[in-house]
This record gives sequence, structure tokens and C-alpha cells, in this order.
Amino acid sequence: MTDQTARMHKGVDLWAVVALGLGTAVGVAIFSVIAPATALAGPGMLLAVVVAAVPMFVIAMTYAFMGSALPTSGASFEWSRRFVHPFVGYLIAWMRIVSNVGAMLILALVMVRYLSMVIPLPTKPTMLAAFVIFFLANYFGVGLAARLQVILMGALVVLFIVFSAWGAPHVQATQFEPFLPNGTAGMLAAIPLLIGLFFGIEAATEIGDEVKDSKKTIPLGIGLSILTAVVLYLMVGAVAMGVIGPEALAKSETPLLDAATPFMGPVAKPLIVCAAVIAIAKSINSLYLGFSRSLFAMAREGMLPAALAKVHEKHGTPHFALATILGATCLGLLAPMNLTSLFLAVNIPTLLKYAATCIAATVVVRKHPEIYDGARFKLSKGATVGWAYAGCVASLVVAVLGFSADWTPYAALAVWAAIGVAYYAVSGRQRAAAA
Repeated sequence: MTDQTARMHKGVDLWAVVALGLGTAVGVAIFSVIAPATALAGPGMLLAVVVAAVPMFVIAMTYAFMGSALPTSGASFEWSRRFVHPFVGYLIAWMRIVSNVGAMLILALVMVRYLSMVIPLPTKPTMLAAFVIFFLANYFGVGLAARLQVILMGALVVLFIVFSAWGAPHVQATQFEPFLPNGTAGMLAAIPLLIGLFFGIEAATEIGDEVKDSKKTIPLGIGLSILTAVVLYLMVGAVAMGVIGPEALAKSETPLLDAATPFMGPVAKPLIVCAAVIAIAKSINSLYLGFSRSLFAMAREGMLPAALAKVHEKHGTPHFALATILGATCLGLLAPMNLTSLFLAVNIPTLLKYAATCIAATVVVRKHPEIYDGARFKLSKGATVGWAYAGCVASLVVAVLGFSADWTPYAALAVWAAIGVAYYAVSGRQRAAAA
């Protein structure tokens, strides 16, 4: 552990780990993806949610093992760098710079759109204000950011429970018949859309140095996060489906708002807008935490400017990395907003990150028995390797499926990767000369 890492404050407990995972996963998608998924699967969308959780569960098992074996800041980068190849870790983390900035732009844009349903707001100035607020929340200590995450997640769960309990008496069983109007094929077609509901469930592994009793807390938090996410999605989705039916739900641009209106009346808009804003706000907060630690870890290894690895003497946060994120998102506000392309640009590097982490897990099992033996959560060696390879395959398959939707983000990411390769080569020669 470096002196810089030693000054990182351990301010993240189990509830914060769960809130971070849910905070990233339960975001904008639940307010939008239900409609197109229902168009494909009808009521079978609910079954598709459960099936879509399977690949993420497989990947989460590997993250739980690695998080309990070797918790560290910027974990996805560190594990890939150390156990696969330094260049692999660097390249995936480099590509995720675009991914994370894109995710924050999407979240802020959708949050402002929801807020504007109640109060007219200027889009980009309000997005900028949101970025500044979350920069400050993270700048003044991981404990503050973690507490904010727990509060936001708790408020969202309460709002979802209110929605579900209020709407349950209005659910009509006939709305679920036929359950698979487009057959099994329709249900399967909805899965690629719904997988995104679970992205980020492993978010707490990225701040491993700051988690209390991390070898125990991280795997337990990941497990609780994915189970809670499935329950929340099924609860909310079933009520929405049962109230307005699959046809209306499939055509809706604001599915939860349209489902809430029949039984909530005028209360529906402020309640659903409030839920959307809270869901998106905690996702931005979670991204700030994970993204900054990734930049910190890369700089700690000399792959980005050394300033990004500096830790604030008082607050124990990577303040230069946080400021860099704020600057990057401000620059991102100058770009055009195409949500489809941005979603793919976010998902592709994330899936590659998952694949690399799974490969790293197989290396740990095969070549580092001392690390495997020290893990608080682990299956047998054969089962751990099997789960890891399954997660790698699942990640790559889903990444390839997105190409048919829009090839332009793949091209843009390829260009960004080429820039990263050039920077790696130049900085590598500089590091060698300094040595």
C-alpha cells in the first residue's frame, strides 16, 4: 500500500456498498427501458428481467471473489493491470474515461428533462450545476459521498414502495394474459435491453481501499445489491404492467408516470419526477466515486499524470482526479446529445471491463494461490474459474450484439483507443527514460 493509498479514509460501510451498487444500477433505465422491452416481450418482460439478471449475477460472483481477495481503489484497472497485462488494464481504463463521461452526461440530461416537467429549467446550465454539486459532495470526503448515497437510495426505495403499494389494488390479472404474446423469442429479444438494468452493481469494488472490513463487506454488499435490484424491478414492473396493460406500457415514453397517473391522479407527476431525479442523482454520485478512483489508480501506476494520484491531506479524497472529472463533463456539455450512441459508448467499455476482470480472476486462481486462499468469499478453484469464464463469454456476447443497433460508437471508441495507445507508448518511453 502506498502512502497515498494509506491516507484514503475508510468511510464506506455495508449499507453504503449496497447503496453504491444500487445507485449505479437503479438509475435512468428503469424509467425508460420498461416500455421497449414490453413491446418485444409483453408481460413476459417480467420474466426477461429475471433472465437478464443471470449474466450480471455470473459476473457479480467473480467481482465478489476478487473484491474479497484483493480490495483496492480502481479495482477493475488494478486487477487487469496486475493479472492480465499492464496494457490491458490501461486500455480498458482509458476507454472507460469516455464511457464514464458519457454516462454522466446521459444521467444529467435525463434528470434535467424530468425536472423540467415540473419547473422549466435551462438544460445545460442545470446539468453544469449538478456536476458541481456532486463534485463538492465527493471532494469533502468519501464518508459524505457515501452517506449521501445511502440517503438517496433509501428515499428511492420508499418512493418505489409507495408506488407499488398504492398501485397494487388497481392491478388487473387479465393484463398479464397472454404472458408471452410473442413467444419465447420475444422474451429473449428483450434481454439485451434489460441487461443494462444491472450494470454497475459491482461499483463498490472501485473504492476498495475505502471500504470498512472490505474483504467481507464487498461480496456481501454485491449479493444484497443484485437481489434487491431484481425485487425492485419486478415489483415496479408488475404494478405498471397490471395497471395500464402491456399495449399502453409499450407505447409510453414515460412508463412509470403513465402507470401512476390512473391511481395517483395529480400526485403522480411530482412523485415520479422526484423518484427519477433521486435515482439519477445517486447514479451520478456513484459514478463520481468510481471514476475518480480509476483515474487515481492509473496515475498511481504512472499511466496518467502524477497529480491525479494526489490525495487531499484533510479530506482523504483524490481531489485532482475529481476536478479532472468536473472539467471533462463541462467539456462534454459542448457536444451534441445523442442518447442511443451515448448509451452504447457507455456499455461497450463496461462490458470489456467485466470480461477483463473475469480473466484476471482465472489468473489469480491458477497462479496466485496465496491470494485465492486469503479471499473471504470463494468457491472451489474449478467453480471460480468456471464462473469467471462464463462471465467473460457473457460480457463479450452482449458487447457484440450492440453492433447491429449502431456501429458509430464502436468507431468512435476505436479512435479513442488509438489515441490511448499512442499516449501509452509515449508515456512508456518517458517512464523508461526516468528509470
